[in-house]
Amino acid sequence: MRIAEIDREIETARVAGPLKDIVIEPCPALLSDLRVEVNREDPDPSTIAKIASRDVAMAAALIKVANSPMYARAQPAGTVAQAVALLGISQSVSVLTGFLLRTTIKSKSALLLHFWETSSRRADAMGYLARQMYGVNADVAHTCGLFCNVGIPVMMQGIKGYEKTMALAQVQTDRSSIELENANHRTDHAVVGAIVAKTWRLSPDVAHAVRLHHDFTVLHDENIPTKVRTLVAMSLLAEHLVLSHEGVQEHGEWSQHGKACMDFLHVSEKEVVHWQDALHEQFNGTVSA
Repeated sequence: MRIAEIDREIETARVAGPLKDIVIEPCPALLSDLRVEVNREDPDPSTIAKIASRDVAMAAALIKVANSPMYARAQPAGTVAQAVALLGISQSVSVLTGFLLRTTIKSKSALLLHFWETSSRRADAMGYLARQMYGVNADVAHTCGLFCNVGIPVMMQGIKGYEKTMALAQVQTDRSSIELENANHRTDHAVVGAIVAKTWRLSPDVAHAVRLHHDFTVLHDENIPTKVRTLVAMSLLAEHLVLSHEGVQEHGEWSQHGKACMDFLHVSEKEVVHWQDALHEQFNGTVSA
């Protein structure tokens, strides 16, 4: 498999077959403006604060996170500018991206009751893991974690019968969710998530990793960039850490592919246990925006 083939597959899926009529919401203008600023050589915190202040709910969400127990300070943030100063540009943009994603892509299904909370934890876990590893961009990793499963609410909104497939995936053990999705709908949330990532003009590495995050054969495929394979391996490790925190002891993909991902990342069991403990504290202190 090559990157060009993945790009062709994503484009073909978008314009033909079962996804041709599915609605992919455009990237919010506020997020586009944030990305323009953060991609500058020297991003300006005051500009980030001004963009966040253009939406009252988004500004409130940023202040709420800045004042959560995880960032407990003697003097709480009372303004958006103070929240940005406390969190830093990178973390502020991560919080705002998550907020805009949740408010843009919605689903009322009870099956997704804790979806965004888990997505936020996965993103935080990937950002944390990136900071423990050499040469991995924490912002890219965080964004990948946030968007990994974004195809699920999009499919829930736009594909008839998908909610029944999701319910079935939660009780079946002989087939993965990806296999069930393809059997029932001729596509899956990894493909749809990659379409969202491309539509929102995220990093190509993120779009490709989202597409491949359930395909662990790519770990040994040198046609796929190392950065993408690293994100794929990190996504499963992050999923394992999040599910462990949430009380899920048995996870099929981790049982099958966890060791391969750890080997690819040069990670030991001892490190995984240490990170699990560190993230447990972080997750307990996290307040959803």
